[in-house]
Amino acid sequence: MPIYSRVMLKISGEALGGGVGRGLDRSALNHVTSEIRDVAAAGVEIAIVVGGGNFLRGGDCHQLGIESGTADYMGMTATILNALALQSAIEGVGYPTRVLSAIEARQVCEPYVRRRALRHMEKGRVVILAGGTGNPGCTTDTAAALRAVELGCKVVLKATQVDGIYTADPRKNPGAMRYPHISYTQAINENLRVMDATAFTVCREHQLPLVVYSIVEPGATLKAAAGKPIGTLVDGSSQDSR
Repeated sequence: MPIYSRVMLKISGEALGGGVGRGLDRSALNHVTSEIRDVAAAGVEIAIVVGGGNFLRGGDCHQLGIESGTADYMGMTATILNALALQSAIEGVGYPTRVLSAIEARQVCEPYVRRRALRHMEKGRVVILAGGTGNPGCTTDTAAALRAVELGCKVVLKATQVDGIYTADPRKNPGAMRYPHISYTQAINENLRVMDATAFTVCREHQLPLVVYSIVEPGATLKAAAGKPIGTLVDGSSQDSR
């Protein structure tokens, strides 16, 4: 039985783009949907913040000469595309879903209102939060941390392409070691970039645990929601272990 009654799941846009991390890949979308379905089937209330990097990346905008504020709004808009794709896929496997966006797009999703999001989750609906925070200069990692606090989530589940936080990029450094457990302060001080510093700080201030794990592993999201050892746990402990 999952130990977390309400979770915030942070999914990158690249996770929906398959091997190349671009656009939408059917098998990747189906896999992520099955992970969400399993958590919802276990009776866990779930909110999801999804990124938009499979459609738009900061480097792309820089090369095009687009100024940063406009690029941020473009990125927030891209998250709506992913949210709608997830909604369709999740409802396709039988779970009611609502998309709430910080950027208004009333024809396709509801505006984000905290009490409305809470009500949807209490009714057993999967809530997908698009549009980031609605403000430029904020990443979707920060949006996930802030929304998790607002909605009373018990944990943030950060689904990545790597199975936790390492001392270095394991794809570039075979000698990198994974942290099974690390403190917020160490993550910030060592500039571990699995989430931005603002998101780590929000979690630390509100004593909100964070689990970083690989979305690629089947069943990993349910394991994380159940509190089983998986990936890297980040919390307020003063010591880490390797």
